[in-house]
Amino acid sequence: MTLASPQHTLPSQFAAIVGAANVLTDADTLRPYVTDWRGRYVGNALCVVRPGNTEEVAAIVRLCAQHRTPIVPQGGNTGLCGGSVPDQSGNAVVLNLTRMQRVREIDLTNNTICVEAGCVLATLQETAAGADRLFPLSLAAEGSCTIGGNVATNAGGVQVLRYGNTREQVLGLEVVLPDGRVWNGLRALRKDNTGYDLKQAFIGAEGTLGIITAAMLKLHPRPRQQAAAWVAVSKPIAAVTLLQRLREQVGERVTAFELVSRFCLELVLKHLPGTRDPLAAPAAWYVLIELSDQSATGGLAANLEQSLTHAYEAQLVTDAAIAESTAQTEALWALRENISEAQRLEGLNIKHDVSIPLSRIAAFVDTGQQRIAQAFPGARMVVFGHVGDGNLHYNVSAPEGQDARAFLAQAPAVNRIVHDLVHENSGSISAEHGIGQLKRDELPRYKSAVELDLMRGLKRAWDPGNIMNPGKIL
Repeated sequence: MTLASPQHTLPSQFAAIVGAANVLTDADTLRPYVTDWRGRYVGNALCVVRPGNTEEVAAIVRLCAQHRTPIVPQGGNTGLCGGSVPDQSGNAVVLNLTRMQRVREIDLTNNTICVEAGCVLATLQETAAGADRLFPLSLAAEGSCTIGGNVATNAGGVQVLRYGNTREQVLGLEVVLPDGRVWNGLRALRKDNTGYDLKQAFIGAEGTLGIITAAMLKLHPRPRQQAAAWVAVSKPIAAVTLLQRLREQVGERVTAFELVSRFCLELVLKHLPGTRDPLAAPAAWYVLIELSDQSATGGLAANLEQSLTHAYEAQLVTDAAIAESTAQTEALWALRENISEAQRLEGLNIKHDVSIPLSRIAAFVDTGQQRIAQAFPGARMVVFGHVGDGNLHYNVSAPEGQDARAFLAQAPAVNRIVHDLVHENSGSISAEHGIGQLKRDELPRYKSAVELDLMRGLKRAWDPGNIMNPGKIL
């Protein structure tokens, strides 16, 4: 008689913990869980397990640790670097946390909210708004990404300029460790100086050190005024100078400052029905500006108009359209937020998510254009991003008429040009998307040996069995 291997019996043991309906093994059912959002990485899994609470997560992890079975934590699976899908070995368990959606606590006096990892970001935003508060993290995938994934990747988004990355919103975490123990660090304190700040190790670690099951997050006063404008500028240096002037004139009311190239806008107008150019004449570059204020008085739109008038007189701005209603503001934001979808519809492209010191943004864009054009004549640059915090999505599409898939094979050479230029400018090759599988092999070129040694040492100490999302980051 042949006995089943311990790993082959794991699905039935998981079923005893979470119920048979929450253990998925059929190939067709598994497909969306083992395929990344961009379709670039397609893996395989022993099964997908969908726990409903922290105790179930801990029990699953203990079983996996006992059998040295890899675990791939997953939320909404909206990542762009292949961090939330398994490899093709078929030995890993995908631990999908989307059933864990509870809001555990709201403390309006302390301005905090505690939510489980599977809570969708848009639901968290709506819950905060229902309590007359703001949770400021905002990104294109907010209708499907989860807060656990946001924390695990230290997501950024469009309001980082004023409120900071996800890291700045996290006061405490609950984490299931690689041996199945539960660390309850759900403290709602702004000050806690009792030793190492352990939560910071898990933020941005992409599930390689433990599984985030809940987060204690900051809430903010809800804005009473907002003003938005779509502004034409001749080149990126004008946008950077405009941002400096706006900050001098309206201070921290500058909530978002998004740079968009003309080609990005043309892609959106081409592929997204119902969109239109806000300005009469085309420009080489645009900035989407949003101001917000917690005060109900003060004429924020008038302040923005006055600032843009001065910028026009100083020849920083060539034209502008100021939103006069919520619908117009939403239409402007739709142009920015649909760039990624328009790129997808246009065809495969080589993506970069980089950060550069603000003072070097303009030189980086100009030099990058020259180097890419020299190496790949006709390549089309899709440049946009949260330039207010130095984060550019610096993407390269195939020349007009060239097969996009064939051009994608040139990705290593394109990456080398872009990432080397980022490094020359003291930047980072990953601003907000993480490392995952996509950039794992790039790290040794740009991280020092000391940094990598410290990272590997932490991984070995906390996850000696290397079962937590193996093959990601390191």
